[in-house]
Amino acid sequence: MAAAVDAQDHPAVLRLVRLFPLLALADEGLQVYVAYLKKVVALRARADFEHLAELTSATQPTSERPDFVGCLTRLFKDIVLAVEENDAVLRELRGEDGVAYAIIELQEECDSRGTQILRRYADYRKLARLASDINSYIKNLLSVVSSVTNAAGGNEGPDPREVELYLEEILSLTQLGEDYTEFMVNKIRGLRDVKPELGPQAMKAFRNGSFNKMVQDLTGFYVILEEFFMVENVRKAIRIDESVPDGLTTSMVDDAFFILQSCCRRAASTGSINSVLAVLGGAASLLSNEYQEALQWRMREPNLGAKLFLGGVGVQKTGEEIATALNNMDVSSEYVLKLRHEIEELCSEAFHSPADREKIKSCLSELGEISASFKKILHSGLEHLVASVAPRVRPVLDTVATVSYELDDAEYGENEVNDPWVQKLLLAVNSNVVWLQPVMTSNNYDSFVHLIIDFIVKRLEVIMMQKRFSQLGGLQLDKEVRSLINHFSEMSQRPVRDKFSRLSQMSTILNFERVSEILDFWGDNAGHLTWLLTPAEVRRVLGLRIDFRPEAIAALRL
Repeated sequence: MAAAVDAQDHPAVLRLVRLFPLLALADEGLQVYVAYLKKVVALRARADFEHLAELTSATQPTSERPDFVGCLTRLFKDIVLAVEENDAVLRELRGEDGVAYAIIELQEECDSRGTQILRRYADYRKLARLASDINSYIKNLLSVVSSVTNAAGGNEGPDPREVELYLEEILSLTQLGEDYTEFMVNKIRGLRDVKPELGPQAMKAFRNGSFNKMVQDLTGFYVILEEFFMVENVRKAIRIDESVPDGLTTSMVDDAFFILQSCCRRAASTGSINSVLAVLGGAASLLSNEYQEALQWRMREPNLGAKLFLGGVGVQKTGEEIATALNNMDVSSEYVLKLRHEIEELCSEAFHSPADREKIKSCLSELGEISASFKKILHSGLEHLVASVAPRVRPVLDTVATVSYELDDAEYGENEVNDPWVQKLLLAVNSNVVWLQPVMTSNNYDSFVHLIIDFIVKRLEVIMMQKRFSQLGGLQLDKEVRSLINHFSEMSQRPVRDKFSRLSQMSTILNFERVSEILDFWGDNAGHLTWLLTPAEVRRVLGLRIDFRPEAIAALRL
């Protein structure tokens, strides 16, 4: 038997090993046969590893590169084939116990040679030293507050391009190990008729063996390298930020999120919960600190009103700059949500443990908060823009205060021909607002228009509450409100009618034939109408009618 094993004479080994059960030595036969399989795998693996070691130790460049993935793949393939192709013989010797025993024994070869391959890779790429260099580099940068204000920092760290190559290699090796382990563990779980102690023993061999520990070490290096790669490249995207021809945003938005997406995808594909949490945490920190600061830096313009309009005309360059800054914030807030959704889907496929999923959910919720923060800053920026445009619209609004609504038939007819103020207001809006539409995202432009509407409506409500109305004056106001709604509906993709609801309700009241008509639309009679005016405001609006008696208004039960 020993001679057949040494000669790797497979037919002879098979013939002899089948004699063991006949001699009531099935256990010994199994041990001999599995030892033979281990020897075959070990010999091939040793030759493969020695060639790999030779290539990694070469002092002169060679045309052949060390293939760590290929070497590990061949080792796993040999182990899997040793189990699969000898399944019948193993079962013949000791049933499913024979298969489980072979898996446990062959795993020792994976622990021995597989660990050697990974350790050789880590040494070849000098990962421990690289990780140490990165940690030192990060410590030296602790005083750096922002990549925007310190763009010209001279402290050079490791080359991110080289780091990315190592990241892909580490990912390939660890994924290979994960795929192999998953296949073998599933093989063990598929064995139904084994000794009670063999199942846990086999699982322990895979989960607690030296190969698995080496994979964890590699994963630790991966996290350090990935976080460094992500931070450095996002900082670079911020540093070299520039305008994009015919683009609504600057280059850093797409560049930064491409990097974040790549890093988070890679982390999700490691299958390591700690890797995912670390990289997601790093991404969230980058977004909420350096990246947000870069976005806000572009939005800061203390004297916007004076720069936006020069000599009464909108300045295209200033308009484009502030619009682009707002667009960056708008698109970034959407990209954060897209990133969150994509990583959520990837992780739901990769992680099945409720505890792991809860950790990821908690981490991803931070991205939702960052998106909300971006939206809040964006809203503040749009309000600042509106505050710069409002003074150019306000003079027309102020003229409304001089317009009379105590109209008779002749005056109402005159207003039909010569509009008192609506067209002038819309002209002011168009000349000061519409020119920014081509350089803003549709979302930002709609928000901008809605804030302009808020400003106009708020001022009109104040003015109208100070006037006196005839019934024709109420009809005049109703026509004017409808004109405003129609015009702004064409300017915005979002509904605008709700913005004018209070003014519309005022004009409705001012059109009544008699005071008591309000009761036809109030309380249970309101139907689908939701009153935005309080009972006190309704009485006040009724009191604006020159022909409604105060005692009739006071007698109303609203």
